[in-house]
Amino acid sequence: MRKTVKYFVISVMSLAVIACGEADKQAAQTLQATQDVEELVLTGRTMGPIVYTVKVVGEKQRVEQQMLAVNVDQLLKKINAQMSTYDAESELSKFNRYQGMESRNISAELDRVLTESIRLAKITDGAFDVTVGPLVNLWSFGPEKRPESVPAKELIASTKQHIGINKISLESGKLAKNDVKVYVDLSAIAKGFAVDMVADYLEQQGYNDYIVDIGGEMRLKGNKLSGKDWRIAVEKPISGTRAVQKVIIPGDNAVATSGDYRNYFEEDGVRYSHTIDPDTGWPIDHKLVSVTVLHPSAMTADGLATAIEVMGPDKGLAFAEQQNVAVYLISKSDDGFTEQMTEQFKQYLAEK
Repeated sequence: MRKTVKYFVISVMSLAVIACGEADKQAAQTLQATQDVEELVLTGRTMGPIVYTVKVVGEKQRVEQQMLAVNVDQLLKKINAQMSTYDAESELSKFNRYQGMESRNISAELDRVLTESIRLAKITDGAFDVTVGPLVNLWSFGPEKRPESVPAKELIASTKQHIGINKISLESGKLAKNDVKVYVDLSAIAKGFAVDMVADYLEQQGYNDYIVDIGGEMRLKGNKLSGKDWRIAVEKPISGTRAVQKVIIPGDNAVATSGDYRNYFEEDGVRYSHTIDPDTGWPIDHKLVSVTVLHPSAMTADGLATAIEVMGPDKGLAFAEQQNVAVYLISKSDDGFTEQMTEQFKQYLAEK
């Protein structure tokens, strides 16, 4: 499972939204002059150091009157207070500390995320598992800020005894654990949920042309100010670069990317990924380095990207095809990278 701060594989501000050309700019100027609209940018930080960016096409005065910037910020603060494992007083942190096994009432938002988390755990045969948090912490990628080192095999084995989606139960808005050491980590799905919540809020306010990006997870709808499609660039999975691997036109969809090439540590010449396989208790060790998922829901796309990354290239592609999901995979090869994609993904490729 990923660390709460998932490093930027897609970046709206610098790379992901492909800049428009002169024709687009002229069209945008004409549109703005005739309709008095503009592309407005709201930005800030959430879930610690994660940058969020919202681009919305609308009237500046209307956006200001509706206090979009303030309301979006407040919405994200609420979600953080519910689901962050980095906030000791969050709703989730309190559940993780709870040493009993009686069910506890939870918020509607937490219920929604956990319901989807349990569904994804079942359809992925446990490749996505929000109870993997103790292993994430053990491998130095969680909020405990442990020294970066390889844990003892005995400690990994004993920690694994408390991992498994069957160790929590959720019914009618009540959450319970059947193992007091269960620890839930929503870092691989909460950002996607936050994206969905902000996007839904914008639509409730009457906006149908926007991009919402929270730490690289995004949802898009409509068009740019010029009327052209939003275009998104998927990065080459090379640490320290911002080169484009593929350009896509997602349409009215969410885009989530999971990769292991930015967040890792090395010991004795071996690189250990931040993505932990719940089945083995060890970081993933295969050729797949980047997974991009397109789906109407950012929450679902977020979780699926992690699950497929855990599965690896062959099993992950087969799963995506079986689930009819638009997925793009990049794997390491002897002479660079190889690409794989489902048929569903091909329709979103931008023409060269």
